[in-house]
Order: sequence, then structure tokens, then C-alpha cells
Amino acid sequence: MSPSVAVLDYGSGNLRSAERALIRAGADAFVTTDLAAAADADGLVVPGVGAFAACMAGLEQIGAGPMIADRVAGGRPVLGICVGMQVFFTYGEEHGVTTKGLGLLPGGITRLDAPRVPHMGWNTVIFPSESVLFSAADPDDRYYFVHSYAAPPIIEGALVSTAQHGQSFAAAVEAGPLTVTQFHPEKSGDAGARLLLNWTRTL
Repeated sequence: MSPSVAVLDYGSGNLRSAERALIRAGADAFVTTDLAAAADADGLVVPGVGAFAACMAGLEQIGAGPMIADRVAGGRPVLGICVGMQVFFTYGEEHGVTTKGLGLLPGGITRLDAPRVPHMGWNTVIFPSESVLFSAADPDDRYYFVHSYAAPPIIEGALVSTAQHGQSFAAAVEAGPLTVTQFHPEKSGDAGARLLLNWTRTL
């Protein structure tokens, strides 16, 4: 039987493209606003685009934070994508305003120190050999990024894959049941499809 994967609809993110990519990766994926369905699924995807504060407000409006935290505490897989990655950190700084995040990963999201911001387009990722997400990935594979803010390249207690744009930053983080990517695997062609397949195989 295919693993069930809930794509959480809280008003942000490329819900349908994530759903379609997960179905192609062999999951029984569905978009939902229902927290009970999201809690019960084998895997949960938290997408997110736009501003950190707006994404946090959307999660708070549907009361998703405790459900997500309970899943992670219970060792049940969660995948965060783009700003859906960033909200897992302690805080996000945007335009001089600091917004509290879910706090399931230590550290903060800050503006990229680069000549050109946003970082938009295709980039390679340096991943550790023990990464499950990047299992059988080619170091020359490119992934699709679009962001102005990022997490630090070193995160305590987590396996971090990095990318470079003016500075080194966390492109993906694996911490027990929690996996997050700054890039969009669902928009990254065959390379991204391989990563989603690797993730669904953990369910």
C-alpha cells in the first residue's frame, strides 16, 4: 500500500504541485486543512511561500503548531519546503521585524548576505554522505531555489546540506523525523523527484 501523505493547506504554498510530485513519487498524497487527517497521515508536508510572518500567522490561524510538534516528538515524518522549512526555526527576521517560529530547529532565519537577492534559480547542494534525503543523488544535480532569507549552515544536532549564494546557508536539514528543504523539490525536475522518492521511502 502507498504511504499516505498530507499536504497541509494553511493558505500558503504550492499545494497542488507538491501533491502531484508526491503522487509521482509513489505516495497517496492529498491536500487538507483537516488537522486530524494531517496528524494521522504517514507523512506530513508543510509547504510555504512568501513571508515568514504570514506563514506563521497562517499556521497559527488553523492551530497547526501543536499537531506538527506532536508529530515530530512522536518520531512521525514531516517535510517542510521553502518558507515551510524556515518556520521550523526559532525565529525569522524580515524587514527589521522578528517573528517567532515553531522552534523545532535551533537558530534563526536571516537575510542572505549576497550581491543579488533574492537567490532565484538553479543551484547545486553539498550534502553529507550519510544523508538519507540525498541518497544516490549526484553532487552535480541542481535544485530550484527562490528566497531572500535562509538558515545558518551549521545547526546543532542535525545533518545539514548546504548551498552557496554570497554565503553558505542550509539548503536542507535532516533531524530525526523532521526533514526540511530551502529549495523546491517539486519544481526541481528529476533531481527533486529522486529526493521526494527517498523521503517517501522512509514512511
